[in-house]
Amino acid sequence: MSDTCLFCKIARRELDAAVVYEDDDVLAFKDIQPQAPVHVLIIPRRHLATLNDLRPDHGDLIVKLVLAATKIARDQGVADDGYRLVWNCQEGAGQSVFHVHLHLLGGRRLNWPPG
Repeated sequence: MSDTCLFCKIARRELDAAVVYEDDDVLAFKDIQPQAPVHVLIIPRRHLATLNDLRPDHGDLIVKLVLAATKIARDQGVADDGYRLVWNCQEGAGQSVFHVHLHLLGGRRLNWPPG
């Protein structure tokens, strides 16, 4: 974990967050600037700055993030109507916190293409 990373501080419980899911490897919490009625950020507890930092041995971690997302979608009541999972990599794609995170968006019609 990083000493200065915002999401690492949340994972260590040094900063408050509205946690909706956690296990040994994953933490998920409500986004403080939601873009949909359901907007949850799903992070690995382990610090990885961007998707570019992933290696083949991180495969199990990525699966755990996606499986957590599907569980959260069910728990939040958006699984049947539909939801979107979004990864942003680097500032040009909208990444503002440099700790890998998956956005779960749902609870409204999500148009295509995204913004």
